[in-house]
Amino acid sequence: MKLDLILRVMTKFILPYILVFALYVQFHGDFGPGGGFQAGVIAACMIILYGLIFGLPAAQAIVPQGLVEFLIPLGVLIYAGTGVVGMLLGGNYLEYTYLAHEPSHGHHLGILFVELGVLITVASTMVAFFFAFAGRKRT
Repeated sequence: MKLDLILRVMTKFILPYILVFALYVQFHGDFGPGGGFQAGVIAACMIILYGLIFGLPAAQAIVPQGLVEFLIPLGVLIYAGTGVVGMLLGGNYLEYTYLAHEPSHGHHLGILFVELGVLITVASTMVAFFFAFAGRKRT
């Protein structure tokens, strides 16, 4: 794709907007449709688009394979850790009431952390799938 100048320029132009949209979907998930899964898919599509246009080595230079493999369990740990912290503070698993001084703040904080864990896990898993399939040799 080195000769496709229009695709390369438009991809560089649109990538920041894709990231902003992913963050909007992430942080608007408390109040409407959206959340961690959708935002994770959008964020992963940003990296996948970059890899399709500029090549797999360029995408792996931005998001190294080791980082992707580290982020998958980190997202699960954030999700599960939010529930464990709620239990340690006196509630049930994933009961957010005890996470802050006021129950409504605790609910907001708990949902924020759970959705962040989902975003990290989904995005990094999709990027890992892309790296695995795009890195295969054709026979």
